[in-house]
Amino acid sequence: MSLPVSAAPSTPQPPIAEKRPVETVLHGETRRDDYAWLRDRKDPRVIAHLEAENAYTEAMTAGLAGLRERLYGEILARIQQTDLSVPYRKGAWLYLVRTEEGRQYPIHCRRPAGSTAGAASGGAPPAVPAPSDQVILDVNELAEGHSFMAIGDFEVSPDAGFLAFTTDTNGYRQYQLRVKDLASGGSLPLSADRVTSVAWAADSRTLFFTQEDPVSKRSHRLYRLDPDAAEPVLLHEEPDERFDLAVRETRSGEWLLCTISSHTTSEVRALPASRPRDPWRTIAPRVQGREYYVDHRGAEFWIRVNDRGRNFRLVAAPAADPGPARWTEVVPHREEVMLTGVSCFAGHVVLSEREDALPHLTVLEPERRRSRRVPFAEPAYSVGPSANEQFETGTFRYTYQSFLTPASVYDLDVATLDSRLLKRTPVLGGWDPDRYEMERVQATAPDGTAIPLTLLHRKGFRRDGTAPCLLYGYGSYGVPSNVTFSPSRFSLVDRGVVYALAHVRGGGDLGKKWHDAGRMEHKLNTFTDFIACAEHLKRERVCAPDRLAIQGGSAGGLLVGAVVNLRPELFSAVLAQVPFMDVINSMLDEALPLTVSEFEEWGNPKVAADYARMRGYSPYDNLAAVKHPPMLVKTSLHDSQVGFWEPAKYVARLRALDQGGGPVLFRCNMGAGHGGASGRYDALREVAFDYAWLLDRLGAADAPAAC
Repeated sequence: MSLPVSAAPSTPQPPIAEKRPVETVLHGETRRDDYAWLRDRKDPRVIAHLEAENAYTEAMTAGLAGLRERLYGEILARIQQTDLSVPYRKGAWLYLVRTEEGRQYPIHCRRPAGSTAGAASGGAPPAVPAPSDQVILDVNELAEGHSFMAIGDFEVSPDAGFLAFTTDTNGYRQYQLRVKDLASGGSLPLSADRVTSVAWAADSRTLFFTQEDPVSKRSHRLYRLDPDAAEPVLLHEEPDERFDLAVRETRSGEWLLCTISSHTTSEVRALPASRPRDPWRTIAPRVQGREYYVDHRGAEFWIRVNDRGRNFRLVAAPAADPGPARWTEVVPHREEVMLTGVSCFAGHVVLSEREDALPHLTVLEPERRRSRRVPFAEPAYSVGPSANEQFETGTFRYTYQSFLTPASVYDLDVATLDSRLLKRTPVLGGWDPDRYEMERVQATAPDGTAIPLTLLHRKGFRRDGTAPCLLYGYGSYGVPSNVTFSPSRFSLVDRGVVYALAHVRGGGDLGKKWHDAGRMEHKLNTFTDFIACAEHLKRERVCAPDRLAIQGGSAGGLLVGAVVNLRPELFSAVLAQVPFMDVINSMLDEALPLTVSEFEEWGNPKVAADYARMRGYSPYDNLAAVKHPPMLVKTSLHDSQVGFWEPAKYVARLRALDQGGGPVLFRCNMGAGHGGASGRYDALREVAFDYAWLLDRLGAADAPAAC
């Protein structure tokens, strides 16, 4: 039940969630949770409370409506709404995606490979379809009648006759499998629920897929769907709740691979794609703490494995007998270089690596015994494989971007190492990269560790201690905080905001050791690193002492929640998006999605030592009666990764304890999941809402945008 505080009608007052104490005892400590009732989405009083929170937030931000519209208009003006992606070849076809002005979702198309329409040579392909284009999936049509639509898997059969794809219609990320006949345009009478990956056999009729548990969402079953079969055949059900399954076809087309993995351990099983009814064969048995991942070329499997160091090495093994005794080392483990991916082709292999908090591409030509790294000039950037469906090729397609370089698609000539620009995403509205600067600096953590920070600001920016700043962080699961381009971000920077990206421990920015140094018993490093970054920005006069906002989402929401508890006076505003705030309660519930598998990231609170660590940083459990900074906390009703009740409970408890800070606003998207709105225009309106609030809290709402 929500009880509004008595006040003058003209003064918006926040909903006050009723306290209904639930007490439990764990490791000798009595835990009281006043707001556990907010978890039940089927309770009308819960929905009423969420709607009351939304109404309060709308009332409190009504004065920003004009700024929101201006921001939305600015952001939209930078985007070429009708556009085409760079076509990529698979077999006899070129595949591409087009967007059309006014339509929320992409349209997937293909054209014969001999067509020259849309060919690119150093610039963008025409933003118009070719007469030969065949629409194979219009997501706008699929979205009709739904407030949310997302495509998961998208796999065309080897003979190009069928498309297997999966859809999510509410944001909960439970995808339904559908198969389309690309010749007739009709759908086959085949479907399956909760599908997490799909792969075709070489006959283009047999389909393999993995399926998740309806409650835990753990991908635990592998099926084979035979032509004309009424029901799929269950091939494997994984009993260990830490592990998930994923199936795929190798680029060579010769093998199907099923990877069974936890956060620390993996096992791969292989099947010749031409013999779909054969038994699957394990490449190497499961060993706790050993991760390995497989690709194929020629008569060998190429294996990325961490058996001799956390940053992985590369080995090759005969496909006929690929056990560890037959592994031959190709690239040794390196202390300062993380091997993050291996892409095999007939004549070369491309390694994805990370060093010095930057991604790299290295080309191996095994037969020539040659290895070369691709050079990039900017001080910070992101680079990685793009669509590379052809096994027999002399090029490697990759994407590149930075804070100042829009997303760009290149073809790399592996013989010369020359890169040819195929397309750079247009940025309209008079945007000029020469008006901005990007730099990499370092903060110093309490233990002396150097923490990279990447900054974006207007050219000519002076460190005089007056600027507003937005500091973003994540720091979990070994996921690096990549330096990516955002046309929306310039609506902040043009108003004088310095954007700072913190590469804190717990992420994968400097390899597996960086991840290990910010998880489990070392999790506190993630938070103290971020605080060190904030202090650096103030000490070096990058931002004003009272104009520092912070932002984080999901596990990054845990980050901002934890640092606000540790240093509430340090921050001027907090944007927490789908935040993981209620760590202990969620990790105690093994029926929730992700819980058991993430014992290897956070620990298990049923273990006393793990509980003690979590108890020290869980945002919900460490709220205190102090003055908190203004906060905007956002969630979605159908979020399967962080339940909507976590931020709802957090906000209710924070409001009850806050000593004159705030205001604290809470907004729940009632028709989306973890990633927010699915339509591109709806997503931009969410960004405009967030930015208007941030600019207002930073005192930059009235700052003129640069032009």
